[in-house]
Amino acid sequence: MLNLTLRQLQALRVVAQVGRINEAADKLGLTPPAVTLQVKQAEAEIGAELFERTRGGLVPTEIGLIAIAAAHDVHERIRALDDEIGALVTGRLGRVRLGAVSTAKYFVPNMIAGFQAANPGIEVTLLVGNRSETVERIRQRELDIVIMGRPPRGQSLEASVIGDHPFVVIAPPDHELADRRAISKERVARETFLLRERGSGTRSSLDLFFSDMPEKMENPGLEMGSNESIKQAVMAGLGVAMISAHTVALEVESRRLAVLDVQGMPILRQWFCIAPANRPLAPATRAMKDYLVEVGPGMLPHVPFDGSDTLFESLTGAIR
Repeated sequence: MLNLTLRQLQALRVVAQVGRINEAADKLGLTPPAVTLQVKQAEAEIGAELFERTRGGLVPTEIGLIAIAAAHDVHERIRALDDEIGALVTGRLGRVRLGAVSTAKYFVPNMIAGFQAANPGIEVTLLVGNRSETVERIRQRELDIVIMGRPPRGQSLEASVIGDHPFVVIAPPDHELADRRAISKERVARETFLLRERGSGTRSSLDLFFSDMPEKMENPGLEMGSNESIKQAVMAGLGVAMISAHTVALEVESRRLAVLDVQGMPILRQWFCIAPANRPLAPATRAMKDYLVEVGPGMLPHVPFDGSDTLFESLTGAIR
């Protein structure tokens, strides 16, 4: 039977995350020689090299990946044990590592504030990133629960719906299409679109919307790296954009942006609360998940529109 220690498993886990002994030592509060010793002792116990030494850093071997996965399992179980004991001894105590895609950053802080008001003993850490960064953090088990759109495939996850997530086309308020109704897809396709990167939920919605127009897909528009840069570019008159309605609530209310009445819009997606399906949730994480599913729908942003228009009435209802 292997006689690996918790220190050795912790060293393997952190070295795998950062790829370098010096950085791992900083995170662990140890000296580099101490970390190197832990890794070598683990390799000696297992009887195989766990990392390949490359110019770019330490890369796990096939056996190393198995050992590191076990180290993650042990780390998560001990952390869950800590939360469970704390909850039993002192009430609702614990820590939650909450992840959110960048589009959700406009409403997630309010959800955290509401949750912590109801659960003052639970500490919440928020990590915001684009979709690919967030999916990788889920895979690396760096997050307990995540708020995002389409759940990632190929992972054992439990997805619970929080609420509707509408996508709309925005333009400057003085745009020639801003006062028109029932704008055709063909007409709006002639506009210059400002785009998020491929793989993002926003870009996927745009690609799906124009999937029957190959001429538009060949040259969809100008790519930008964030929702903020897209909003600023639209306000500057550089083009129009398909974007999450939840990211433009303030700008629409202040008349800095207008939502175009495009046929087939809004595109309704959903916000999901994502949690691991293959291991029990710690009490604090379970409390946060329940809060997001039960209370979260009422905390999604409301985008104000002209209530006299049928399309805008339906959109207002979807966002409330």
